[in-house]
Amino acid sequence: MEPQDRRRILEALLLSSSEPVTAARLGRVVPDTSAREVREDIEALNESYAAEGRGFRIEDVSGGHQLRTLPELARFVQQLEPVPPLRMSRASLETLAIIAYKQPVTRAEIEHVRGVDAGPLLRGLLERRLARIAGHREVPGRPILYATTPRFLEVFGLAGLSDLPTLREIEELLRDRLPDGDDGAESTATSDDGAVALAIEDADAPPQTH
Repeated sequence: MEPQDRRRILEALLLSSSEPVTAARLGRVVPDTSAREVREDIEALNESYAAEGRGFRIEDVSGGHQLRTLPELARFVQQLEPVPPLRMSRASLETLAIIAYKQPVTRAEIEHVRGVDAGPLLRGLLERRLARIAGHREVPGRPILYATTPRFLEVFGLAGLSDLPTLREIEELLRDRLPDGDDGAESTATSDDGAVALAIEDADAPPQTH
């Protein structure tokens, strides 16, 4: 199959999918195509989109590939089909950030960092599918372990945990987005924000990738 024909099929598959699709899965659908060829074709498509000034590109998100509009065009897309942004309190963002940077992590460890009860916040993150139960720690009492989800990566526009912003970047984002000392303030998180404000107060260890 000619590269141009493969790329047309890839575009059709990505346009029809509402979720990120892995290169391996795309390769199984496109005849006689390997995951490596899929990635090469995606790179070529993005180069052509950029050269032609198109309003979209194929992004690496949550371990797969997804066709997305450019962030600078978000305000126009929002007018056509308004989608309520994901709104989270500062406390929820802090809790989610602790999970992201220290996962897998127990409720007690989260509460040690924040100094307050994390139960309601954890329930909210589980309901929003931003956090998940990742098993139990093999210690007395076998406390539940929490980790982030593919949905977390998709919402925040991350290909993987290695794309999480550094703590210095987080501090800068916090200064811009969240008022000091207001744990009840809401922050808006959308996939167009890229590395949005994730608040964390004690994260000495780097993120663990899986």
